[in-house]
Amino acid sequence: MSRLSIAAALSATLFLMPAASIAQKAEQQPGAPSSKPKLPYVYTKWKQFTVKDGLPNDHIFAVKVDGDRVWVGTEDGLAQIDKKTGKVRKIWKEADGLPWKVVTALEVDPKTGDLWIGLFGGGLARLSGGRFDHWNQLNSGLVNDVVYGVALQGDNVWAATTAGCSRFNVKTGEWTIYNEKNAPMEEIWNYGVCAGEDKVYLAVWGSGLLEYDIAKDHWKEYLDPDGEMEIDLYRDDGIVHVITTGVSYLEKTVWVSTYFGASRYDGRHWRGFFAHESGLPSDFMNNLKARSANESWFCTDKGLGACMDFETNTWVAYTRNQDGSGKAVVTRDKDVLETIQGPTNVPQNFIICADMDGNDVWIGTGKGLAWGIGEEYYAGLKDRAPLVSQKPQHDAKVAEVPNVTDPQGGTK
Repeated sequence: MSRLSIAAALSATLFLMPAASIAQKAEQQPGAPSSKPKLPYVYTKWKQFTVKDGLPNDHIFAVKVDGDRVWVGTEDGLAQIDKKTGKVRKIWKEADGLPWKVVTALEVDPKTGDLWIGLFGGGLARLSGGRFDHWNQLNSGLVNDVVYGVALQGDNVWAATTAGCSRFNVKTGEWTIYNEKNAPMEEIWNYGVCAGEDKVYLAVWGSGLLEYDIAKDHWKEYLDPDGEMEIDLYRDDGIVHVITTGVSYLEKTVWVSTYFGASRYDGRHWRGFFAHESGLPSDFMNNLKARSANESWFCTDKGLGACMDFETNTWVAYTRNQDGSGKAVVTRDKDVLETIQGPTNVPQNFIICADMDGNDVWIGTGKGLAWGIGEEYYAGLKDRAPLVSQKPQHDAKVAEVPNVTDPQGGTK
């Protein structure tokens, strides 16, 4: 090799060495970007309520947060929980004036504080000033006494029933009935109702999602475009199925639960979710509750599925193990990112209802109520240390498991 070639090689080597050294140092910097995926918040601190804690029944059909009070509708009465004490404060049964024992829907009027109550076979009730008012098919324009859902929009109370939907104006006393005669209902079994700023949404078993424009007095229907009952033939072409069970509207976004998966609609684009490609424990859903346009919680027959970050399809599934302990599984698409075992979370895997409470969540199941306490909750995703599983308390009864110290507190 000539002296000129050797000199050129040495110059190139000396030129590359500082760059490589700088790159190596950058990789070692503590603030350098991590290859580990960002993770969602996981609830690890739970408190449970059953009949042993004062509930009138363990079969929880409805839960509604009202400031420091939490209203609970059960198969045999209504209950109120005081969040400050963490105890059941009062219960109402038929002997206490409750018009019907099975409570399936609850909604609080933010203007008056009145509690509106949907009754399974008993119609519609209101608890105001300690007194119950009662409406049914015989004394009002309520279309059916089996009420699955209640929503408030302005001065109107909407009641979703098994034979259509009724709207009651509390100021004028006027009733309006919507069924197959004046709304696009192929079936009239209304499972859920949710009110937005200027629209009302109905989840109708067999008729998909119905949208009512209040100003225009006009109905619009959303059906599964491919018309297939067994499968979703074309991806994200519309609602995944017409057998809808619940609807939740927030931040101009509609989330829908069905017996065959879930849907999200932002006014322009649909997105479908299924158990085989997400963190959903099951495609069979009883209900749902949205926290934002990016986060929604789904009540399935095999556990609680929380879509914690829509953009990345990141989920947390909460289930109860056979020994009474709890498990939380974090997934992105279908890849498991994290599994956390803990003393408890939900009292049963058959989830019926949910409500959001600031950073907390309330979950109703077939065997009790769960309160997920969101200490240092954060929305979306962030860099955090992996959570450490806690030893299950095999000898503890599910209803008597104490609160658990949240291990996430020191990892954020």
